[in-house]
Amino acid sequence: MSELARSRRSRRLGVAAVGAAPPRASSQASTRTQDHGTNVSAVGTEFVTSPSALNRFSLTSDRGGVVLGSDQRGGAIQVHLIRPVPSRLALLGGLYLAMQLTLRAAATGTIVVVATGRPASWTPVLHAFHSAPTVRTTHGEPGAGAPVQIRGLAPGPLPRASQDAPVLIVQDGGAVPQELYPARSPWQTTAYVLPYLHPQVGLNATAADLVLAQRLPVGQAQLAGRLWNLPPAMAHELASLTDDGVVALATNLWLPLRLVTTPKEAALLGPVRRGD
Repeated sequence: MSELARSRRSRRLGVAAVGAAPPRASSQASTRTQDHGTNVSAVGTEFVTSPSALNRFSLTSDRGGVVLGSDQRGGAIQVHLIRPVPSRLALLGGLYLAMQLTLRAAATGTIVVVATGRPASWTPVLHAFHSAPTVRTTHGEPGAGAPVQIRGLAPGPLPRASQDAPVLIVQDGGAVPQELYPARSPWQTTAYVLPYLHPQVGLNATAADLVLAQRLPVGQAQLAGRLWNLPPAMAHELASLTDDGVVALATNLWLPLRLVTTPKEAALLGPVRRGD
């Protein structure tokens, strides 16, 4: 695949690719693509993380910004999950990716609400915060005192989102999920966990500000090519990813990367994997 195709950059959810440059942060908030001449490119508000951050457990910087993995040169890739505008994220692949992002978002101080029909599968995430105070509702669900709240697939009240208390809703409701918690306020992102790509997935995927896609079967990769108007080579790459491979996909963005898991995360979630 050409270098031009691989260098497409998102102007939606902020994504930063970090090479050999020293850590820095800019107070400028405009959405832009930058080239610092030092193997560093950034999109959105600039928060650049040193690759050495990959050696630490908390792969995070500001609230809503987490290190997702590494690029083909070994530089850290950071994604800003929360923005000052309502945002939508699609996680196309296994539950592992969704749980890893949940752990890292919560570590930044983001309030995470998980709506799922399989709460037992999310137990490892709750174990990560076993020492945090937990308030339970009358239905036995974690309340506002929990850093990660697990609830069923039914609409309900949400914490108020703000810059000081951003909110990530993770909706784990199958390949064609209902719109239970659409992103409607600044500093709130709704992430849809899609175990596979369904022809009727609709706006949950095609209108997402950012899609994080793991390996797809050939038929689903071809469907992805039609949904996002991908060249055949890109659709083929989606079907050829390794278990730790992910593609960040959006308008004007195609960014292959490798998931990076710390020992503490591996102890909670197990090895990196594609399936659930």
